[in-house]
Amino acid sequence: MNPFILATLLFGLGLGTTITFASSHWLLAWMGLELNTLAIIPLMAQLHHPRAVEATTKYFLTQAAAAATLLFASITNAWLTGQWDIQQLSHPLPATMITLALALKIGLAPLHAWLPEVLQGLDLTTGLILSTWQKLAPFALLLQIHPTNSNLLIFLGLTSALIGGWGGLNQTQLRKILAYSSIAHLGWMILVLQFAPSLTLLTLIMYLIMTTSAFLVFKFNNSTNINALATSWAKAPTLTALTPLILLSLGGLPPLTGFVPKWLILQELTKQGLAPTATLAALTALLSLYFYLRLSYAMTLTTSSNNLTATTPWRFSSPQHTLPLAISTSLAILLLPLTPATMALLTT
Repeated sequence: MNPFILATLLFGLGLGTTITFASSHWLLAWMGLELNTLAIIPLMAQLHHPRAVEATTKYFLTQAAAAATLLFASITNAWLTGQWDIQQLSHPLPATMITLALALKIGLAPLHAWLPEVLQGLDLTTGLILSTWQKLAPFALLLQIHPTNSNLLIFLGLTSALIGGWGGLNQTQLRKILAYSSIAHLGWMILVLQFAPSLTLLTLIMYLIMTTSAFLVFKFNNSTNINALATSWAKAPTLTALTPLILLSLGGLPPLTGFVPKWLILQELTKQGLAPTATLAALTALLSLYFYLRLSYAMTLTTSSNNLTATTPWRFSSPQHTLPLAISTSLAILLLPLTPATMALLTT
């Protein structure tokens, strides 16, 4: 892609998210979301491959439906209450519709079916943008309207955590596994949104760090399915030894970074008298942990076939930039001791 066009599209991505962040009016927030969607579509279709075009079309139709629902709900709210302000969402009907529209935008279950299919059709770099940056603007709106629809948020959170863990169990494609991982993590964020918004923000930041690290590892190894992970020992042995720590951090095992948000969310749910919800959420984490362990096993405890027809993946020097990978990997593994400092920064 032409670098000037790429710079324009990335600028559009940043501008759309910034507009939504800064807006207090529903029309302005809707415009930022639309700009965000239109900026990423050329990036998704740049491979000119039928699978990429199919994924782009699915994404566009889904986001258009969510944006239309959001606009209709905001107009309904203005008609019923006379308010266009985002934080003045008092009527339950438009509040429910807007929550469901934003859930469709970010891929919360049961409105999640588009996300694994779309992510499977993209390259890993665009998939990384879709899994991280594209979640920010809808989450900014959810954080502003969170006092409404408590039962709906708990239902969306538990369903996403359950389907995100269950859906990834039988997958062999890494991008689909990361998509279901995204659904599960978003479920945890939505569960605690109405009780502790700062905790949701902390979980989102941790999710961005760990997902970025996982995508960059797979991009570095040029791996798109589980079988390709077995060749990574010969390409980058040190990175291969560290990757299970990243995956287990995504699963939420101590003493890794991913343990922080799950531990604090379960603690907060218990404080709010939602012990059954916390128990069910903890059980869904076991489902996710299974497929992370499966990836770790495939990467570190299996070797690639060495028959005559196989090509040996020799250890050539990689032309890729490894600084973002090094930073995100270090953060995904080592941030647990900084939990008190992080919580203090978010609550002040």
